[in-house]
Amino acid sequence: MAAAAAEQGKGKRVQPPWSPPEGTKHSRLCLYNSLTRNKEIFQPQNGKKVLWYCCGPTVYDASHMGHARSYISFDILRRILRDYFKYDVFYCMNITDIDDKIIKRARQNYLFERYRENKLAPDQLLEDVKAASELFSVKLNETTDTDKKQMLERIQNAVKSAFGPLQEAVQAKLPEEEINSCHERLLEEAKDLLSDWLDTKFGSQVTDNSIFSKLPKFWEGEFHKDMEALNVLPPDVLTRVSEYVPEIVDFVKKIVDNGYGYVSNGSVYFDTVKFDSNEKHSYAKLVPEAVGDQKALQEGEGDLSISPDSLSEKHSPNDFALWKSSKPGEPSWDSPWGKGRPGWHIECSAMAGSILGQSMDIHGGGFDLRFPHHDNELAQSEAYFENDHWVRYFLHTGHLTIAGCKMSKSLKNFITIKDALKKHTARQLRLAFLMHSWKDTLDYSNNTMESAIQYEKFMNEFFLNVKDILRAPTDVTGQFQKWENQEAELNRNFYDKKASIHEALCDNIDTRSVLEEMRSLVSQSNSYIAAKKSSRQMPNRLLLENISSYLTQMLKIFGAIESDDAIGFPVGGSSQNINIESTVMPYLQVLSEFREGVRQIAREKKVTEVLQLSDALRDDILPELGVRFEDHEGLPTVVKLVDKDTLLKEREEKKKIEEEKKRKKEEAARKKQQQEAAKLEKMKIPPHEMFKSEHDKYSIFDENGFPTHDTEGKELSKGQIKKLKKLYETQEKLYKEYLQMVQNGIAN
Repeated sequence: MAAAAAEQGKGKRVQPPWSPPEGTKHSRLCLYNSLTRNKEIFQPQNGKKVLWYCCGPTVYDASHMGHARSYISFDILRRILRDYFKYDVFYCMNITDIDDKIIKRARQNYLFERYRENKLAPDQLLEDVKAASELFSVKLNETTDTDKKQMLERIQNAVKSAFGPLQEAVQAKLPEEEINSCHERLLEEAKDLLSDWLDTKFGSQVTDNSIFSKLPKFWEGEFHKDMEALNVLPPDVLTRVSEYVPEIVDFVKKIVDNGYGYVSNGSVYFDTVKFDSNEKHSYAKLVPEAVGDQKALQEGEGDLSISPDSLSEKHSPNDFALWKSSKPGEPSWDSPWGKGRPGWHIECSAMAGSILGQSMDIHGGGFDLRFPHHDNELAQSEAYFENDHWVRYFLHTGHLTIAGCKMSKSLKNFITIKDALKKHTARQLRLAFLMHSWKDTLDYSNNTMESAIQYEKFMNEFFLNVKDILRAPTDVTGQFQKWENQEAELNRNFYDKKASIHEALCDNIDTRSVLEEMRSLVSQSNSYIAAKKSSRQMPNRLLLENISSYLTQMLKIFGAIESDDAIGFPVGGSSQNINIESTVMPYLQVLSEFREGVRQIAREKKVTEVLQLSDALRDDILPELGVRFEDHEGLPTVVKLVDKDTLLKEREEKKKIEEEKKRKKEEAARKKQQQEAAKLEKMKIPPHEMFKSEHDKYSIFDENGFPTHDTEGKELSKGQIKKLKKLYETQEKLYKEYLQMVQNGIAN
């Protein structure tokens, strides 16, 4: 009773207090913002929704690796924001299909093709090239940029080297076939000169607007094909300048109405002084130090818009064109200010504004677009919307160099995307970009690409090894293996690497560090697998499956893997509708086990022919089918499906190594033979004859053929005699050895 009373006195038992864990601080995504030139915490304006505008290409020629630099980099960033950080990204990109470069190129192409169709006589071509060369020389002399000057000089030299042969062929009245060959060569080499010359003479007479639309339409199509080949996601919406002219006209009208634009001689200009004087606004937010850089400003206005007349139309040299009055030989559209066409900078503002509204989260473009293009975009958009935040985060991708040299389409120093894809796969190019910071200069070189290829190979071998481990037969319960210290340690490393990868992605999407952490995780996993196999233990299937699945998922997020495979790179190309690996692997496994059984019997019975056939299957036949068998002493054969070209390349490299080994072995044997022959020849010399042939050193010898005096008749010193005696005694031994060999019948 007393115990019950005591228990009752304590009251009803309750749960003890609970305290939540302190936890750890969560990292937030930071992006390098060109508006501040610092890494800033990324905070979209509307929850998880991200409005993103990217400057697209000016389509007048083939897309090159400079384009790939921007569009692959932005594709990587877009995928990571969408698939890793789970933002709802709305991505808009433009196509510039009205531009001074396009107009000039379209006109020149049209005029040159007509010129070619006329099939002028060789004399006329020589005369025209002379006239074009004079105009070209003026352009060359006026050029101050060193790189551009060198490019123009290369063109000039090529024309000179083609001009002479045609002139000589005409003068010598060579056969028509030879003259035609020289004629065609000069026409091709002088295309740039003649195009410029023809444009100067007849450009203003080109009035058919379709001429100016065919060129950009063709190259836009090629651009989209290139992006698809690079596995770059298409934009959610694509805008073309030619389709937005009415919106651009309305945009310009409102800027003028807001007091920031003025009409001058049929063109409309942005008033930078008026804009900058307003306390709500600031001109050149991105590169304020570039204000007044007339060279950059004139490049922004375009080749066809730079003239004393157009410069005199401006209130200030820093003002830029919103709407350009069209001259003869240029496409035109109706506007309140007369026939004209959009300025370069206004197109992005009007199109982005019509799709994304008065403010966007991210605007992207190449580093070289910061000033004047993006600064002018910012000014005219904020003048239109009367705000100071048209763009919240400005992202600029770094330059691309080719083997350390500046890449430029205008300098004819570029590699097209199509040419790059002939040498390397889209995945290898993407890996090369992932191995570098998106905002820094990337050097496209053999070293850069070799690093990417080796990284791909390293990752692929790991995936293939894990797949082989997972294919090992086991029952349902057998897949759950006991964890020892090795598994616990690898799992700790796995979670540490995942944390480090997250930190790197939060730090301005540092893919370079991410790939290094992934490499380190694979190295640790490889060490674990090797340790297990060396102790004849099965590696933990689930742990390796988790690691390889995570790595595969990260590569999918980066756009480096397109397939739905749970682990590793796809086999057989992305165009396959079936999973080749799951289809053929059971058959290959049976073949591997059968082969291993045959080899075992052949080794026991010492049937070398069967072993040779087995090796031929592994080394010669299966690689042709994209199959690799890896034999390991005392362990089952590892079966891997690998790209056929990779295997054939490996086979060739192996063959070269074996041939080199064979060559070195033969060389060593030959040298040894020569040395032995030389030694034998030396052994044949009797000691009393060995010095007698050296008349340039000695003049008198004793009865044993030993030298006593030098060539000048001087007696040899004791030291010299001592050295010569040693040589004499050594030769005595060799000669006796030789006589013994003769006696035994073993000397040739």
